[in-house]
This record gives sequence, structure tokens and C-alpha cells, in this order.
Amino acid sequence: MRKILTLFAGTLITGTLLAGGLVTNTNQSAAWVRMPSRNASVEIDAVFFNPAGLMKLDNGLHFGLSNQTISQGREITNDYSGPGGLYGLNQNLYEGKVFSWYFPSIYAAYKLDRFAFSLGFMPIGGGGGAEYEKGLPSFEMGISDLVPGLASQGATDYDVDIFFKGSSTWLGYQGAVSFKINDMISVAAGARYVTAKNTYSGYLRNVQVLMGETWMPATTIFNGIVSNLNGIIGIPGLLADAISGGFGDATLQNLVDAEQMTSTEKAAIEQGLLYIGVPAAALPTMSLNTISGTVTTATPTLETSRNEAQATSALVADKSADVTQTGSGIAPFFSINISPTENLNIAIKYEMATKLELINETKQDLLIGYTATGTPITQFPDGEKTRSDIPAMLTVGVDFRISEKLKVAAGVNYFFDKAADYGHKVDADLFPPTPVTAIANSEIIDHNGMTLHGGLEYNLSDNFLVSAGYSYGNKGVNSKYQSDMTFGNQTNTVGLGGAYSVSDKIKINLGANYTMYAKDTKTVDHMVKSGVTYLNFPATETYLKNTLILGVGLDLSF
Repeated sequence: MRKILTLFAGTLITGTLLAGGLVTNTNQSAAWVRMPSRNASVEIDAVFFNPAGLMKLDNGLHFGLSNQTISQGREITNDYSGPGGLYGLNQNLYEGKVFSWYFPSIYAAYKLDRFAFSLGFMPIGGGGGAEYEKGLPSFEMGISDLVPGLASQGATDYDVDIFFKGSSTWLGYQGAVSFKINDMISVAAGARYVTAKNTYSGYLRNVQVLMGETWMPATTIFNGIVSNLNGIIGIPGLLADAISGGFGDATLQNLVDAEQMTSTEKAAIEQGLLYIGVPAAALPTMSLNTISGTVTTATPTLETSRNEAQATSALVADKSADVTQTGSGIAPFFSINISPTENLNIAIKYEMATKLELINETKQDLLIGYTATGTPITQFPDGEKTRSDIPAMLTVGVDFRISEKLKVAAGVNYFFDKAADYGHKVDADLFPPTPVTAIANSEIIDHNGMTLHGGLEYNLSDNFLVSAGYSYGNKGVNSKYQSDMTFGNQTNTVGLGGAYSVSDKIKINLGANYTMYAKDTKTVDHMVKSGVTYLNFPATETYLKNTLILGVGLDLSF
């Protein structure tokens, strides 16, 4: 049981909360919440969506302030039933919650006749905290294997107290310059500086096994096994003086009769011999020389079992994690806005990849296993670096005003996921002797992800408009990517809301947005040691999420 507990692989929370890419948040204004198709925006949120489109603003200073309150529910089911289908998890549904009161976007732009200068701030990734009060299946599958492993000694059930919580804040600070080439074409260029911070905390404690009718701490059980094996290994040493004193051909009973050994010591040695497979009928006639040789022959195997029990005792002991990961990176971006007619606007933006290398700052770490030489392996070694890039992104948007009152919007976001380094790793639970190793994106991502979206805006009056929109997202990942820690499902997002112009200089946006994630199912391999080999006892696991957003924004012009 090499890995009893793994809190995070570094991508559980850092992935997008919404219908964007695998790690990129595209919900960057309250106007997006009410109509999730803003790629061709020529309002203040164009600072993010369409920097070149800022040249459509009136001359002067413009501000955009938005906040979103986000709630996400996650459900993972796992039907693991253990060896022979007789054992398994005490529960099969694991629920997680992500909630964030604050998801702000702040934009400012100063527009001149031919130039515009803009600044923006937004949570480009992450943006919330996830909490699993009962852990995850990957935490518990190894613990449930304690029951079949100790079944011969009377184990029938297990219990454990698991909790973890993680948060992620990836903040983007950007600046750009926009330039009007002519009345039809404008361009922009800028860069975004990203700071990433992930925090992980949690614990595993009170691992117990029901032995008969008594609940016992797992550490007590395995410490007892270690003590018993040490006793058996030590039998040749207990008999050494008697053998050197001329009793090598004597039996254990002969030593008792000669008062060289107590009946209790004799019984303990016989129990040890029975443990290593000596038939009970052979015990009365075995000489001390034979007993010593038999145990010496069995000692390498006994030492292996003792070391495994000793390691397992450490793995099921109470443990906790307190980890912070930080990193930063820069991504240049470029934008072009084309208006062939007064009613048609076309926007194209390309963002280069943000190379992020996260560094562990570990106050408390989790013991998850040992190397072949017995060196402890922990989940978050202090100072360890992990790549977690934000991929390059290409966006295209089209806005078409059908009439004075009705506008139609459409667009596409394309994420270059296969070229990004997400630091994804093979789960070491699959093959315990094998160290965790990074794998290429080509093995976990079948094609680059993208979202398709469209929307409508209708002016009920000069001051009040309503809007609605829809977005479809396909993450492009395969089952090797999916796990209970991080999963990227297809999404369907709907947005609804409106905007009210208090005056020519003040506009309020209100909206609600709901993302439905398609359920995904995967066969999870789980390797259990049997003797010197590992046997696979797979389980079926399903993943489901849903996200609700409420957004409010204020646009100001001076």
C-alpha cells in the first residue's frame, strides 16, 4: 500500500471554475455573465475580450467594475468493491463544494482619437476554494484494502476521518495599447502578468479496523505485526546459548524439562513456527538446530513482511498537510478589430502561453510511501517545482446589429492545450513500485479544447436592454486525464440578464449564468499487492459538476 493518501496533484482547484478552457477563466465581466459571447465587445470589458475594439469607445476615461459570486458543486461516484467483490468502500458518493463570494474584474481605458491605453485586473485561473468533507475515492481505496489484507486475522470493516480543502488564486494584471489604423481597422498589443497561488490543507486521522467486535487503531495492529515478526526473527538468537551449550539436538520440551526455558517461551516459539508454515505435528520432534535453521531460512521473507508492516503503520498514522504553491509568468497578446459596415464588427485576439512554474512552500507534508531503499516519499517536498501553464488562446468574435433594437453575437475560443505543460502525472496508485512520473499531453489530451458561443441583446428602451446567451465547451481530454482530483467535462452554459443605463456615463449590468457539465465515466485501475505480485481490481468512477454565477457590474465614462 504505497500511497494511502494524496491530497492534490496540483490541478484540482487551479483548473477553471467555468465554461472556459482547462485552466483559463473566460468569465471576465458581468456583461459576460448575462450573455457569454463577448469576443467582439466594443464596451469597457473589451480590455480583456477585444483590446483593439476599445477604439470604438468615445474619447475620454472609462472604467468597468464587475464582481461575480460563484458556487460549484462536484460529485464523484466510485463502485470499488475490493478483491473478489467482497470488500470495498464504505461510501460511493463523494461531494465537493467550491464557493467564492468575490470574483472581481477591473478595467480602465483612456481613449484618444487614434490611441487607447488600457489596464485590466482579473482572476485568469482558479478563483475559489474546494472542500471535500469526506475526502475522495483515491484517498480511501487504499485504506479499504486494509480489510481484505487483515481478513485472515478477523478484520471486517474500516473507518477513517479524512478532510481536505484547497484554494487557488491566479490573478492577471495586464496593460495594452490600441491603435486606430482607419475607420474600419484597429489593432492592439499588450501583455498580462500572472501571479499564481494555491493553498492545500487537510488531514487523515483515526484510521481504524474492526477486528471481530473491537475497533482497533490501524497503527496498533501493524505495530503488533511488526513486534510479532521481530519475535520470530529473533528465535535463532534466543536458542543460540542453548545450542552452544550442547542442546542443539534437544527439543523445546527437553529445554523446559531441564529448566532452560519456560513454558511461555516455548509456546511463543511454537506460535512463531506455526506462523511461518511449520506443521503442528512436527513441533514436538524438532531439534533446536532444526528450528534455528528453519527460521534463519525464512528470515529474508519475514524481514520483508516486517518492513512492509512497519511502513504501512507509518502510512496509516495521523497526518496533515499545510502547503502553499506560488509562481508567476507573462503572456503577450495581440488583437485586431474589423468593422466592414456600421452594423458588423469582427474581432480576433491571440494570447501567447503563460509559462508557470509553481514552487512548494511546505509547512506540513504528507508521507505517501517509501523508495526501494526505504527513503520516505512525501506529496509536497518543500521547494519542489511543478509546471502548470496557461495555454495559448485564439478567440474570434462577430457582433451583428440586425436592427436598432436587436444585436446578435457569436464567437469561438480555441485553447492550445496540447502545447502547454500542465505537469500532469501518472497516478502511482496504479503500480506501487513505480515512481510518479510526468506524462506528455499527447497521452491525456486528444485534441485542443474550444468553446462555441452565441447570444442576443434586445433594447426594450433607450436605457434598458435584456440579453441571453449560450456556450458549448469541449475540453478535448481523454480518460487518462480524468480523475477524482481533476476532470474536464464537456459544458453547456446559459446566461440571462440585462443592463440599465442610468445616464450616458453610467451603466449597470446584472446577470445569472449556469453551467451544466456532461457526466463522464472512467474505469479506474487499482493495484493490490498479492504476495510478490500486484493484481488489478478496477472500479467504475463517474464525474459531474455544475456551476451557478451571479454577476453585477458598473461601467463609468468621463
